[in-house]
Amino acid sequence: MDTGDSRKKQEKKGKKEEKGKKENKFRWIIQVFCISVTLSAVLGLASEEALDGAGMPLAFAVLAFFILLGIVFDIIGVAVTAADERPFHSMAARKTPGAKEALGLIRRAGKVSSLCNDVVGDICGIISGSTAAIIVTRLQEALSFRSVVVSLAITAVVSGLTIGGKAMGKMLAIEKSTQVLQLVGRFLHLFSRKKKR
Repeated sequence: MDTGDSRKKQEKKGKKEEKGKKENKFRWIIQVFCISVTLSAVLGLASEEALDGAGMPLAFAVLAFFILLGIVFDIIGVAVTAADERPFHSMAARKTPGAKEALGLIRRAGKVSSLCNDVVGDICGIISGSTAAIIVTRLQEALSFRSVVVSLAITAVVSGLTIGGKAMGKMLAIEKSTQVLQLVGRFLHLFSRKKKR
């Protein structure tokens, strides 16, 4: 009888845990959706404001910024999944600034990676694409002719910089994951100190 009761209790516990996991996944999907919409709107608005009436040098600077932002977040997303907790445990024991924050990122590696690679990375890709389209239009207007060559050249350069940058970034993130997360942890530590004050 005892074994039967304990089995039933274990089954109930297992069902509750499964239900909790499903609820957490559903909650995370909703959170990602809300973050994506908000971040996309904010970054898109910032891009439009920066490009409104801006000259070609500033337009190219905005484009470069979004390409670089996508690469940086891609590096963080890969570093979080590749990093080992052990060095950060010893750093946390020595009270190294940013070690606890880095450990927090590693423990939530799946969510952090999804946020960095999928959310921020994809948004930056979309915005850099639309920025490139604006640059193409302005170049064609400035040169007083419409050509597919201009569009293809800019698109090819943007794609090359984004893909090449992310490929180099992934190699760096895998080889230097501890150093990357140390920097990110220290950056986050600055904000946590400001909040405490």
